[in-house]
Amino acid sequence: MILETFPVGPLQCNCTLLGDEQAGEAIVIDPGDEIGRIHHRLSELGLKLRQILVTHAHIDHIGGALRLKRLTGAPIYLNENDLPLLQTLDTQAAWLGMAVPESAPPDESLADSLIVGLGSYPAQVLHTPGHTQGSVCLHFAPLNLLVAGDTLFAGSIGRTDLPGGNYPQIVDSIRDRLLALPGETRVLTGHGPHTTIGEERRTNPFLQGR
Repeated sequence: MILETFPVGPLQCNCTLLGDEQAGEAIVIDPGDEIGRIHHRLSELGLKLRQILVTHAHIDHIGGALRLKRLTGAPIYLNENDLPLLQTLDTQAAWLGMAVPESAPPDESLADSLIVGLGSYPAQVLHTPGHTQGSVCLHFAPLNLLVAGDTLFAGSIGRTDLPGGNYPQIVDSIRDRLLALPGETRVLTGHGPHTTIGEERRTNPFLQGR
C-alpha cells in the first residue's frame, strides 16, 4: 500500500494519495491545487488514477479536480448536496484573492454509504453535513483509517460560519457518525496534523459532554 498525505495550495489543504502498487492504481482525495505535483507523483509511482474523491466543494479542496481529471481521465466524485456550493467558486476565489478555477459537475455523487476507493482498499462514504451540506468523510475500515475532510480536526471541528455551515449539525454528524468508530481509527484531517478517533473523543473541547 502507498499512502501519502501532503498539503497543497495557499490554504494548505491536505491532499491524500492512496495507491495499490500490485494493481498499479490509485485514488486521490481533495486535489485542491498543485496538480502538476500530484500528477508527477502518480507518474513516479507508476499508478493509474481511478477516482478523484472530493470531501466538499470549498475551493481549497476541489480547485484542481477538473485539471487532474483532464490529465488522467479519472472521474470526479462529490456529494450532490454541495452542487450549489460548487457554483460559487468565483465568489470563493474572490474572497481569497485567487484565480477562479475551472469546474464542471461531478461524474458521480459521493452518496452516503457508497463504497468507493480501490478493490484492495475500499472506503464507505459517511455523509457528515455541517461544515457544508455535502461534506463527507471516507472510512477505510480495513485500514482503520478515516479521511475526514474539514469535518473533524485535531482538537477542533470544521468552521460553520461560511455558506452551508451549521454548528449543531456538524456536532451531531461527528457524534453520530465519527465518534462511533473504533478509538484506534487514524484520522487524516483536511488541514493540519493527523489524530485518532479515541484522542478526539477524549480531548476535543467541542465534543466533551456529548
